[in-house]
Amino acid sequence: MAIRIKFASSIQKTHYKKFKKRFLNSLLQIVFIFVITIFITKTFIMQTILGAGGAIGTDLAKELTAYTKEIRLVGRNPKKVNETDQLFTCDLMDKEKLFKAVEGSQVVYLTAGFPYKAKVWQQTWPLVMQKVIDACKTHNSKLVFIDNMYMYDPDKLAFMTEDTPVNPSSKKGKVRGEIANMLMDEVKAGNLQALIARSADFYGPGINNSVLLETVFKNMQKGKKANWFCSVEKKHSYTYTPDAAKATAILGNDDKAYNQVWHLPTAGNPLTGKEWIEAFATEMNASPKTMVVGKTMIQILGLFNSMMKEFVEMLYQYDRDYVFDSSKFEKAYEFKPTSYEEGIKQVIQKG
Repeated sequence: MAIRIKFASSIQKTHYKKFKKRFLNSLLQIVFIFVITIFITKTFIMQTILGAGGAIGTDLAKELTAYTKEIRLVGRNPKKVNETDQLFTCDLMDKEKLFKAVEGSQVVYLTAGFPYKAKVWQQTWPLVMQKVIDACKTHNSKLVFIDNMYMYDPDKLAFMTEDTPVNPSSKKGKVRGEIANMLMDEVKAGNLQALIARSADFYGPGINNSVLLETVFKNMQKGKKANWFCSVEKKHSYTYTPDAAKATAILGNDDKAYNQVWHLPTAGNPLTGKEWIEAFATEMNASPKTMVVGKTMIQILGLFNSMMKEFVEMLYQYDRDYVFDSSKFEKAYEFKPTSYEEGIKQVIQKG
């Protein structure tokens, strides 16, 4: 009897070992398939930048390599940022080409910019936004729109959050408000997955269309006085473009980030105009001599310079504190924006 029990026990142990081995092998196969699936999904999903090559687009292309190897750069004259980038030449007003540019994309980033003229914005932006929305809906692509803060109520600039009232006073601000509403109306209707990533005025290494760098940094490089508008005593936030690009990539690749507005990470405790100029001067070992240009002078210059003419309606951003809060993003992603001191050093080092 004892021998039979031992024999039965031995058989049970043998079966158990075989079962355990099969179970572990099956589990390993499942884990392997899961890992490979995640790898393929993350590595080969197409992500497309419309308007590549701009202030955010170039750095964004670099940041997206952390999420995929399939990056398509779309523009009138796109240039590779990464070796594996796909280039697609397209005018965003060309609906047929735009739809082909978006085809196969899981995420589309709209980073395009147009000439700084209210009339051009009024004629171009609503048409481009509608075409991009339609393309993303057709191809089931998610949309990330890089926006600014022009649509906010001028009386609420002292502390701007994602909930700041939309009440633009400028022509360009009204266009921005219109296209943001177009996008979010589609989201609310359940027709599109999209998000808006807003930036303050920006600065960063190698940026050619930053007001701060053009009027302060480049003037100092030439031995000229720094220029500032309206008042050097008012605070003014600036978003560091490498931070903005990294944050945009994070948002675009997080499903939970969609269907809402985000402020891109921007250092807190912004400097006044005077402090910005002094910070650049100290780092460059230059003179902080400054010429403050008021509204009347800009209006006169606008008679001879179209850019100055366009800038008049935006001067309200310099005659009051302009503080851009990004605590929502910082808390959600445990992200610390680059300090102004470090940002200025990077701008100067990289010329």
